[in-house]
Amino acid sequence: MAVSPLRFLPRRGAALRIDGDGVYLRFPSRRDYAMWSHVRGSSRRFLEPWEPLWSHDDLTRQAFNRRIDRYEQDYREGRAVALFLFLSDSDQLVGGLNIGNIRRAAAQSCMIGYWMSEENAGKGLMLAGLRAAIPYIFERLQLHRIEAACIPENKRSVRLLEKANFQYEGYLRGYLKINGKWRDHHMYALLADDPALDGPATAKTKENTGS
Repeated sequence: MAVSPLRFLPRRGAALRIDGDGVYLRFPSRRDYAMWSHVRGSSRRFLEPWEPLWSHDDLTRQAFNRRIDRYEQDYREGRAVALFLFLSDSDQLVGGLNIGNIRRAAAQSCMIGYWMSEENAGKGLMLAGLRAAIPYIFERLQLHRIEAACIPENKRSVRLLEKANFQYEGYLRGYLKINGKWRDHHMYALLADDPALDGPATAKTKENTGS
């Protein structure tokens, strides 16, 4: 059986936290269910146009537990790192950022995706979260390339990536099935040796390997 070169999760339930400017990113916990279901449920109409089709039981505790199981398995096997985004001063859940499709060998790359609650959109919180995650991806995960795809009409996402110094690379036809329909996407990417970000570009990462 192949062993992940990253060995992300030495023990189930290990904590990962990345502190940024006024926000922090943390590995999801089953204890987050109440907050998560409230935030996602209240933002459903805002989020659905930009996400894969929600399942009929998406907001239930059972579905959330399955989600956590998948996050933990992907983390242990080095395929992905799921993170929830919180406000530092109140521990309020405001969004999420996923580092997925991690590829090693010659690629050394990943794909990121993210979501933000409707009430907190447009406040620069996801940019702060992304700026915290980027050093973790390049330095801790030792990847060379971060990719992000967004629907052209999603102007908020386009502005976010441009502010984070991602470079536009091309137009992808029918790239992802979003809200039940195959949608074209713009592809953006950031390389480890690209110019430094404007603003905070470092983050403090804590990894607790206890249960």
